[in-house]
Amino acid sequence: MIARMIYRLPLFGWMLKEAVVGPTTAKVLFVLNLLLVWLLAILAFGYPAIILPALAAVPTMFVILILITKG
Repeated sequence: MIARMIYRLPLFGWMLKEAVVGPTTAKVLFVLNLLLVWLLAILAFGYPAIILPALAAVPTMFVILILITKG
């Protein structure tokens, strides 16, 4: 249900659906598009566009480290 709602988003949904159910080239192009959008954000906003994804990844890595040490 949530996936169908996300797939209906105008700009992002069809690309995500194609990356999930499409061929390998669609997955590669989706990742390439994400990297290019991040590069454009770095060019437009500078240093904060580099730092914010790293700060967002900190809690995720913290949970992964806890799960690794938990066994």
